[in-house]
Amino acid sequence: MPDFPGKGKVAIVKTTPETVVDDVREVMRLAGYQDALPKNKETILKINISWDTWYPACSSSPWQIEGVIQELQAAGYPRLIAGHNDTVVVDARVGEANNKHKYVTDKYGIDNWHLYEPQFEWVRYEPKEPFLVLDRVYPEGVYIPKDFYGRNIVQLPTVKTHVFTTITGAMKNAFGGLLGRKRHWTHSVIHETVVDLLQIQQDIHPGVFAVMDGTFAGDGPGPRAMRVHEKDILLASADQVAIDAMSAYLQGFDPMTLDFIRLGHERGLGVGDPAEIEVVGVDLNEIERFGFVQEDTFASKGQKMIYHGWLKGFEGLLLRTPLVPWSYAASNVYHNYYWYPFVGRKRVEEALDTRWGQLFADYGNGEVVMPGVDPDEVKRLAVAGAAATGGALFLGRKVFGGRSR
Repeated sequence: MPDFPGKGKVAIVKTTPETVVDDVREVMRLAGYQDALPKNKETILKINISWDTWYPACSSSPWQIEGVIQELQAAGYPRLIAGHNDTVVVDARVGEANNKHKYVTDKYGIDNWHLYEPQFEWVRYEPKEPFLVLDRVYPEGVYIPKDFYGRNIVQLPTVKTHVFTTITGAMKNAFGGLLGRKRHWTHSVIHETVVDLLQIQQDIHPGVFAVMDGTFAGDGPGPRAMRVHEKDILLASADQVAIDAMSAYLQGFDPMTLDFIRLGHERGLGVGDPAEIEVVGVDLNEIERFGFVQEDTFASKGQKMIYHGWLKGFEGLLLRTPLVPWSYAASNVYHNYYWYPFVGRKRVEEALDTRWGQLFADYGNGEVVMPGVDPDEVKRLAVAGAAATGGALFLGRKVFGGRSR
């Protein structure tokens, strides 16, 4: 793969709630965004919504989006577009309101594209280099949004752990934008998938850049059920492998032991070895590594049994047939009717008492949506989720039970 402007370079700055919008602009300049993003092209800001309720470090922050918009508009970029994907468990239109993204994009007159809606055409992508896995996962072809071709992309991830990839960042932020609702088919080969997606990005976009928010950061069973930490940092880079490597390093992991970073490095898509990365803006010796750990939730443990464990033989039945809604129901029940009301809500309330939480509340109308819960509804949905799971497993055993091992 050819070199590109900013390869192997990551900018990192310390920030405060009082200066964060200006600091986003500064970290972009330090990373050389104008060399990476042609100014005569329209630019998509790929916003991350990992939950349609606000949870610190889970989704792109409003100040992250605002700083990027201010800097690109001031520099004369012709048109900025906010790009959104949905998931089977997250409503992006609800999420952009609850996370105060729409308040910011409306403030600056930015178009919002919800790429899963019918007005957006998805076209078959023909790879110029062999894929690692996507052609096997999707033998009928890999389809991506037609409107991505010929436009710059700026990924807007956060600093956090992930149940499947240890950490998630710029590379995985493309997972929603470039793949449709069948993206869960790739979870068993997720590391290879995000490397294939970076290969696509570098082919179809004239410029690729990332701005990562670590004001709040999350560890444990990310990207949702995390412990929240104030870390007061911002990162930016034209090299998605390098920015993810430095995020992993700061979190306390060895980047080259994470398969997606190592594979991206080996394929020349970026630089994953911290010893080969140029860091500007801060002295890394002045930042104490976070000591984060990656953990699983009850839901992710079940998913891993399907992708890698004793349920692997049922993967097609459970996740690629009409039975698949059982998994969506189980995730919805776990996260929205158990984890958030009984665990997450207290963490959100504590976060709102911090400087960053107060800044979040100040955006828009000053309100923060924190979903409530009816205990009877929790019990009812828990029973329904258990029944759906049990029924799916029973049917799976009936279908596959007679097969030889």
